[in-house]
Amino acid sequence: MNELPEDVMMLFSMINMKLRDEFASLDELCKAMQVDRQWLEDKLKTAGFEYNEQQNKFW
Repeated sequence: MNELPEDVMMLFSMINMKLRDEFASLDELCKAMQVDRQWLEDKLKTAGFEYNEQQNKFW
């Protein structure tokens, strides 16, 4: 698994940047980074962020 920031705001920023610049979907990002999608969504949800599939970003 790639090193992910512990800080949820840093994680939010990094994931959205990767979704914008490198990946067409959250599933694609999770597969490439070997990250459990449910874990990632739950972690970002602790700060109030939810994934929007149409926008391909957390907000």
